Amino acid sequence: MKNMPLTSLSRRQALQSLSISAVTTFVPSLPALAQPSGLPIDQVKIICGFPPGGTADTTSRRVGDKWAGSAYTRHPAVVENKTGAGGRIAIEAVKNAAPDGSTLLLSAYSMLLIYPHIYKTLPYDPFKDFAPVAMASVLSHGLAVGPIVPSSVKNVKDFVAWCKANPERASYASPAAGSTPHFLGALLSLNTGVSMTHVAYRGSVPGVTDVIGGQIAAMFTPHGDFLANHRAGKMRILATSGKSRSPFVPEVATFAEQGFPELTVEEWFGFFAPIKTPASVVAAANAAINQTLKDKSVIDSLALQGLLPLGGSTEEMAKDMRRQYDYWGPVVKRVGFSAES
Repeated sequence: MKNMPLTSLSRRQALQSLSISAVTTFVPSLPALAQPSGLPIDQVKIICGFPPGGTADTTSRRVGDKWAGSAYTRHPAVVENKTGAGGRIAIEAVKNAAPDGSTLLLSAYSMLLIYPHIYKTLPYDPFKDFAPVAMASVLSHGLAVGPIVPSSVKNVKDFVAWCKANPERASYASPAAGSTPHFLGALLSLNTGVSMTHVAYRGSVPGVTDVIGGQIAAMFTPHGDFLANHRAGKMRILATSGKSRSPFVPEVATFAEQGFPELTVEEWFGFFAPIKTPASVVAAANAAINQTLKDKSVIDSLALQGLLPLGGSTEEMAKDMRRQYDYWGPVVKRVGFSAES
């Protein structure tokens, strides 16, 4: 399938699926914004907790590249990849950064809203240490298999049956322990009663490499990280986690369609600032992000990674942060995973 241009309909569907109203949010044009003291910032740094080439890094770069000349900053943003500890190193770096708008975090919500349910002690609090700036992009996760798994395995039930018949090879990768993809795999194992060994990686890219190389059977991760290899025949995406099929691989049925509705999850990447960042600076950053997400070149580049632009207000982001935090607590408890397990 060729890369599909993102339509206004697909963006509305993404917004509606998250139960937010970002599509109707009024975003003032950048030139119309007042210029509070300290704005525009000369140089903004985006801290990303995962390696170059993945969905988090792509969102950071494609969005940050377009901020030059805005009311927020004079130049394109610089992206720094601080990998390790499942994204926690990057999060802690931004928590401790100067609260002046010059440093932002780009993270999937799981690192801030699921981790508190996993770690008894965490060096940050998502609600006390960070100011929500804007949701940037939304994605579906996917389950893909590599050459270890025979071509006769064409769907999730086939994969579960293969895992049951091959327990010594029944394994799956995720981009981080305690991430949303990790829990999708854990739920599949728990709900089917079939044991599957989880292997955590430092981001999607090294895990995908090992699946293709035959070191591990399968991977759960943002399905955009599978697209190029899926289309090249090096991997096979068996399912995606959205409420509806991905516009990027419409031939692949969702987990829900295949009888696994509990694996329906859509995750967003968002920008966060240190908590004491002035409201005027956060507003300028929010406006720059929303304006950038309307740019066709940004929309098209996000689509290459299976991402849909999101956007919206800081208030909408704060509301959904609380909703996701409350949703994932019982899920983590049911799976029984903790940092010590």
